[in-house]
Amino acid sequence: MPGVKTAISLDEELFNKVDKLAHKLHISRSRVFTIAVQDYLHKQENKALLAQLNEAYSDQPNDEERKVSKSAKAKHRKIVEQEPW
Repeated sequence: MPGVKTAISLDEELFNKVDKLAHKLHISRSRVFTIAVQDYLHKQENKALLAQLNEAYSDQPNDEERKVSKSAKAKHRKIVEQEPW
């Protein structure tokens, strides 16, 4: 995929840190920014997924679900009590 050029403004200290890191890793500053943005986007996607999972599992059982659960526990208890252990 062809690259797209963009211009951004950075604090000079941050720019110097990115420049040093690029030299240390033997990659371009553009590559450092690309890696950083990809990592950030991945983390945001993970946060969104986690929020969806938390939402899906945050609900409490309704009255019908509690009734079914209570009945299943009673049946299970009866079966277990009949075991000779």
